[in-house]
Amino acid sequence: MKQLSLDNLRTFVTVVDSGGYAKAGELLGRTQPAISLQIRNLEEKLGKKLFSKNGQRHQVNIDGRLLYQQARAMLDINDDIFRQFEQTSLRGRLHLGIPSEFATTLLPGIVGEFSKIYPDVALEVTSALSKSLLNDKQLPDFDLIMALVDPDKPTEGEIILEDDLVWVGNRFQPVPSEMLSLVLAPHGCVYRSRVIDRLKQQTHQWRISYTNADLTGLTAAITQGLGITALSRASVPQELSVIRSPYLPDLGKIKICLFNHSRHHPQATERLAEFIKSRLR
Repeated sequence: MKQLSLDNLRTFVTVVDSGGYAKAGELLGRTQPAISLQIRNLEEKLGKKLFSKNGQRHQVNIDGRLLYQQARAMLDINDDIFRQFEQTSLRGRLHLGIPSEFATTLLPGIVGEFSKIYPDVALEVTSALSKSLLNDKQLPDFDLIMALVDPDKPTEGEIILEDDLVWVGNRFQPVPSEMLSLVLAPHGCVYRSRVIDRLKQQTHQWRISYTNADLTGLTAAITQGLGITALSRASVPQELSVIRSPYLPDLGKIKICLFNHSRHHPQATERLAEFIKSRLR
């Protein structure tokens, strides 16, 4: 009976997530030839090519995208089994920094599940703009920070997802053709900067009608018809929907990164990071 190597599947998923063999090798601590060998072994086992060569880049093809979803699910099950039967001897207090939109949409499920498995680990969470979380003065206060980073800028964080930045609005809210009303976070927000930069490159008129640093406040304003906003696709709440319009410019991509600065509880921090990566992907 044929069996797939979970190690090869993890390498494959890492290549797709990181965007290349070389970066995957850095993340997994392996040489590029070793990564290539694992991918080749996986392709031979399946009898399918998983990547197409575009210059020097390996781009995942249709078969690769199909395998990715199933491979991710298998790895999640594998990791959950080990977490379930792992000794829950981890203890301590972790300080997590997270952007407000992810604190609203991602964090509740993570906190509940993490606390059940590691009841002796207390979580202290600070929700703020990524720029504030990564401030040099505040950085040492955190064990783990999840933050948004512009894709054109280098980062010391671990890139866990490169997501689309999308326009978001009320499900039944038309986009006005004369004046675009915006609901945005304050200065320093990555989303705000990208929106304003892209809108300045076109002739459509716009104004900021409402400002709030909290996603709950922004969502309430949008549902009341005060305007539209921009979010990472992974953080769009159920009450809102992605909107497309010829009046709206493309907003590009955004990097979602983890910054691990834990000195006192590295094992517990690594477990929390694994939870976040698993749920976000």
